[in-house]
Amino acid sequence: MNMEFIEALHELEKGRGISAEILFEAIEAALISAYKKNFGSLQNVRVLIDRLTGEFKVYARKTVVETVEDARTQVGLEDARKLDLNYQLEDIVEYEVTPREFGRIAAQTAKQVVVQRIREAERGMIYDEYVNREGDIVTGVVQRYEQKNVIVDLGKVEAVLPAQEQIPGEVYQSFERIKTYVVEVKKTTKGPQIMLSRTHPGLIKRLFELEVPEIHDGIVEIKGVSREAGARSKIAVYSRDSNVDPVGACVGPKGVRVQTIVTELKGEKIDIVNFSTDPQEFVANALSPAKVVGVYPKPNEKVAIVVVPDYQLSLAIGKEGQNARLAAKLTGWKIDIKSETQAVALNILPQGQEEGYENYEEYGEYEDYSEYDEFAETNNYQEYEENGLTLNDEQTVEGGTFQTCENNDAYNDNETYDKYAHEPEAFTKEATENVTNGVNEKALTDMVGDLKTDVQVTLKEKKKRGKG
Repeated sequence: MNMEFIEALHELEKGRGISAEILFEAIEAALISAYKKNFGSLQNVRVLIDRLTGEFKVYARKTVVETVEDARTQVGLEDARKLDLNYQLEDIVEYEVTPREFGRIAAQTAKQVVVQRIREAERGMIYDEYVNREGDIVTGVVQRYEQKNVIVDLGKVEAVLPAQEQIPGEVYQSFERIKTYVVEVKKTTKGPQIMLSRTHPGLIKRLFELEVPEIHDGIVEIKGVSREAGARSKIAVYSRDSNVDPVGACVGPKGVRVQTIVTELKGEKIDIVNFSTDPQEFVANALSPAKVVGVYPKPNEKVAIVVVPDYQLSLAIGKEGQNARLAAKLTGWKIDIKSETQAVALNILPQGQEEGYENYEEYGEYEDYSEYDEFAETNNYQEYEENGLTLNDEQTVEGGTFQTCENNDAYNDNETYDKYAHEPEAFTKEATENVTNGVNEKALTDMVGDLKTDVQVTLKEKKKRGKG
């Protein structure tokens, strides 16, 4: 041992984080074994290394007894007191027995011990680092395939992505960077063994925490995740701030945030729904994108009967029952989906109740037609006012009196109106009979013709708007 060796130990302490005292103790223990092995000694010995100079000495340890039975491990009381009068029975006496040729053996042993301790320390540090990351997400580089398992390089250590934890149909290229979920960290003789997953529901949660600042800050909370890896996932989100929309925060501007996660998961679809403490509302939300008419829970059995419109039944169930299955996992409720027709037959939904449900959501809110110029132009009131007429009074037409439309019961009746539109002759005949005495027939005929023309033009305009 020399000063250079001592300095090297202290450098290791600074660079690798390994205590120099631990290395000294390990070297001393190794030198004890080397002494007994190389010199065939059965004595109890102790090796002491000077922490400043690096000098080492070997001491044989003997117990003080009255009668010596084994000279290799015992010493008489009288012989012990020759060295020091203070020795008593059962005390330990040490004799220096350092061999002259022990220096080479000590140096070789010390080197082996230091190397071994460095490896153990590094493994321990890696284990301590990753054992605290269980349930977290890590980014690694694909190295190679070993049978069906994928070996991923995490930088300081290689981790294993087992076949059962890989997304079905996903192919990993060499040197491809992927994000994975740390499932388990084991301590083995060869170092820490890290098991990864790409199918764990926790991967979805951690990806959203990375992409959505509101989740990272705790404003938006993910209440539940259900997943069928590679196909579809559902997450329930809740906002602690009434001014923050949890679904909108997760989707992001123009869907950027959720699209980043979908890309990382190679196209896996993700449904984001609002969490609710009300089971009825939560179950209805979980079945998104299907529209729900009603939810009828049975709390004792934790079963919810869900009624959906007939045309939404297949959407609510999903392909091979996927949508209903994911909704059940997300809510923790068993979900029994019925169409409106089935619900009426089973007396779940009273007869006629389904008529009150209008699927306005499917078509969106109706537009305000007053905003359209085409509709605004067709204004009968304006037309009458421009001609100097009012709808509530009788008007005089060239010496005769003509009864206005409002007072004409036949005109106000819809069926009669349709008949007039399609049978102009009937309109002419009946209108002629309604004219009071003294009417001018020529003037009446002209007015009837004008009204027929107006009716036909109005019908044509309505057909055009309907087609448009």
